[in-house]
Amino acid sequence: MQRAIELAIENVRNGRGGPFAAVVVRDGKIVAEGANCVTTSNDPTAHAEVVAIRNACKALHSFQLEGCEIYTSCEPCPMCLGAIYWARPARVYFGGTAADATAAGFDDSFIYHQIPLPPEKRRIPFVPLLREEAQAAFRAWQEKAEKVRY
Repeated sequence: MQRAIELAIENVRNGRGGPFAAVVVRDGKIVAEGANCVTTSNDPTAHAEVVAIRNACKALHSFQLEGCEIYTSCEPCPMCLGAIYWARPARVYFGGTAADATAAGFDDSFIYHQIPLPPEKRRIPFVPLLREEAQAAFRAWQEKAEKVRY
């Protein structure tokens, strides 16, 4: 956790991004690190946890983080929470809370309020389009004999 906090502080001081960092550990050794670089990379998905997960998966040659732990300087936002669940680490430790992030000007609670709304009622409307045609991709997946489930 100390390394994640150090990275977060370095990230702010070096002007690379927001005050967030994450470290992925396996068997007591750091596998990968990541710091928020949303504004410097012009990538809204470049949150610390996502960057660390991407780096760890590359290092481990795997799309899952079995047996790993994630240490993050702050409680993950909804996007990072989803990425963490897809990566399937064994455990996540976090420093600051969502309330701490809100107090510092990073409030993602609006996203949690959007999720239960019907798609058409969300702040950004989600509109169904060509559903029947889109089923072809699912059929192709179901018919594929050799597939990697995730």
